[in-house]
Amino acid sequence: MTDKTAARKIAFDGLTFGPRFAYGEMAGVTEVVGGGDGTALGTGFARFRDADIPWTVKYDEVILVLEGAVEIDTPGGTITAGPRDCIWLPDGTELRYRARHALVFYAITPVNWAEQAS
Repeated sequence: MTDKTAARKIAFDGLTFGPRFAYGEMAGVTEVVGGGDGTALGTGFARFRDADIPWTVKYDEVILVLEGAVEIDTPGGTITAGPRDCIWLPDGTELRYRARHALVFYAITPVNWAEQAS
């Protein structure tokens, strides 16, 4: 990893959301802090619209719901979270993200999970 970037403010209004993998019509994401900042922590925002997205988490993740509601189906049951609720998802969790409309903030570690999986 590179040296860490300096402390700074990241304004939400300056962020640009892009499609999330094959589910771009259901989820857009924008990174706030990541590998380019010299940290193992990745953070960002995700917007869900009529989302029904299967996934297996390949990192530890915490999700903070800011707007709307998110349902996450896991082998242990469905987790439903609304504004100001947090969800903990440990590495290896098989799930399905579902949301009619939601804005969430996420934090993952390690940020370079895709490189480590190769």
